Amino acid sequence: MSSRLWTDNFHDFLVDRDQERCIQCLVCVRQCPYEANIYREAADVVDSVHKNCTGCHRCEALCPTRCITIRLNPSELRPHATWTSRNVKNVYKQARTGGVLLTATGCELDYPTYFDNILIDACQVTNPSIDPLREPMELRTYIGRKPERLEMETGEDGRVRLKTEIAPQLTCEVPILFSAMSYGAVNLNFCEALAISATGTGTYWNTGEGGLHKKLYPYGARTVVQCASGRFGVSKTYLETSAAIEIKVGQGAKPGIGGHLPGEKVNRDISETRMIPIGSDAISPAPHHDIYSIEDLRQLIFALKEATDYEKPVFVKIAAVHNSAAIASGIARAGADAIVIDGFRGGTGAAPTMIRDNVGIPLELAIASVDDLLRSQGIRNEISLIAGGGIRNSADVVKIIALGADAAYIGTAAKVAVGCTVCQRCYTGKCPWGITTNDPTLSKRLNVEIAAEQLTNLIDGWAHEIKEMMGLMGINAIESLRGNRERLRGVGLTDRELNILGLKHAGE
Repeated sequence: MSSRLWTDNFHDFLVDRDQERCIQCLVCVRQCPYEANIYREAADVVDSVHKNCTGCHRCEALCPTRCITIRLNPSELRPHATWTSRNVKNVYKQARTGGVLLTATGCELDYPTYFDNILIDACQVTNPSIDPLREPMELRTYIGRKPERLEMETGEDGRVRLKTEIAPQLTCEVPILFSAMSYGAVNLNFCEALAISATGTGTYWNTGEGGLHKKLYPYGARTVVQCASGRFGVSKTYLETSAAIEIKVGQGAKPGIGGHLPGEKVNRDISETRMIPIGSDAISPAPHHDIYSIEDLRQLIFALKEATDYEKPVFVKIAAVHNSAAIASGIARAGADAIVIDGFRGGTGAAPTMIRDNVGIPLELAIASVDDLLRSQGIRNEISLIAGGGIRNSADVVKIIALGADAAYIGTAAKVAVGCTVCQRCYTGKCPWGITTNDPTLSKRLNVEIAAEQLTNLIDGWAHEIKEMMGLMGINAIESLRGNRERLRGVGLTDRELNILGLKHAGE
């Protein structure tokens, strides 16, 4: 008896094609790397293979006659509160393959998004707002360790000078940085576009654990390089070229596990940059094998500082988990210059679906609890706090800073800015938009100059909106917004949630 599962027709999308408008130009056939559009020569017709469609909308966007519409498949399995279509289809996939379910981008399940339950206060009458078009508004943010106190001295010439030595700082003209996306997971064109945009907007981009391609060395002054558990691409030159170093302990999309770049994506360029053999899998271990305590972490932090003559800030990145606050306190005391908290909606090029959707905690709760604990211990002012994982717009940036962060990392938003439609197939290496692929033909679809311009437009647009929101709150400097939860109110949240977030309910 055959054991085949007849599930090919239970696909997620339909590729609707108006054959009367189709001119058989074959653009859709050439544009789809998943072969959802094919030309049947015998019948002289362009046809759709619905089961192959990933919902990327590339063919729909480029069809010159607009004869294609991608839509969700209206056919559904029998409704069941426990056995939803998603759960049933996942079982089908694993029954066929026997493998781990893979996905990309952040958690897609309907957990509460606290950003959407937080409202921003506005000035009225007695506390006038500020017009950002007429008044100076300060978004500049310094990332790095701050001294507990400042000491001054008077020189022989009678001038007062700062005696305290200030640790190295990153100067961000906007409180937004591009988060870690490694070369290999994304291609060199996208890395270069991020570097160009970061340089132009006065912010920073992050190499992820993929190393720094030599072509991007000129952008080193605006580059945060990552030292992850695999140590891919880490060398003295790599560290010295950077503006800052980030030790990645955890990632919001897959807390507690490492990374895996399939060998078929490791071409000559990636091989040289990561310093691994061509075609070999790049597997980063779940833990750093030299870090099992805060003391071990301190050794690595100071080893990296020593290697760079104490000229580079060292960040430590962890995933948002239940005890993030206590861990962050240890990181601060271990000598890090900044802590990065990555929420469970953080993006990824590839992650096991069950881990992405079931591990970690929301960024908003993590940042509020970390900020609270560091304040209660009197060390919050000594270290910077960067929040990433699920930042979707400028209002999210304002809210996360008011909850306690110094700045925000954005990743998925940056990909969307250059055309990503969040189809969640980054791990296949066939990105139709030329972002998360190293296929030479597909990579050419991402023009570096145009992508850099779009990224710059995104940062500029968000910066304008942040100034507007600061102005309506009567705030003219981002410093005054940091941890200022009095300007936020919660709606539809429980007392427990409000207590963790440190917010009053709307109306109070």
